Amino acid sequence: MSRLFLQVPILALSGAVAVLWAQPSPAQQHTTVLQAENVRFDYAQVLRVTPVYQTLRATTVEQQCDPEAGDKSDSRLQRVLGTVREALGRERDPKPSTGENCRPVPVEREFRRPIAYDVDYVYKGARFRSRLPEDPGNKLKVRVAVTPVVAPISTSR
Repeated sequence: MSRLFLQVPILALSGAVAVLWAQPSPAQQHTTVLQAENVRFDYAQVLRVTPVYQTLRATTVEQQCDPEAGDKSDSRLQRVLGTVREALGRERDPKPSTGENCRPVPVEREFRRPIAYDVDYVYKGARFRSRLPEDPGNKLKVRVAVTPVVAPISTSR
């Protein structure tokens, strides 16, 4: 029973301390109001779109065979047609090579691909530039936000 007699005042005292601790101090009693941002959407006129390219280089090893010296049966026209077919990748029946006049040759190819677009646009008479992941076309949807500037409250009186 004496234990219960000591525990009740300790619990009451700790509750009072918690209530006092939760109350703001006089310096903290200023109420800060966060104003919701005023947002709307509108369209801007696109002036220019410039693609931004990434250049990739790849090297492959291909067999390059020299024409055999004794093969003069092809006419000049057939050789030109063969070269065009080979360039287009439509060589249907390539001539078998003996392998004596072939050697591996590194061939470097370059690829360019657009990765972004620099967009110049005008909104309400002001010019802007943004880098976008896609080409927007003639009009660009823009987010317009207006928030008033409020001077900070001074704590000294």
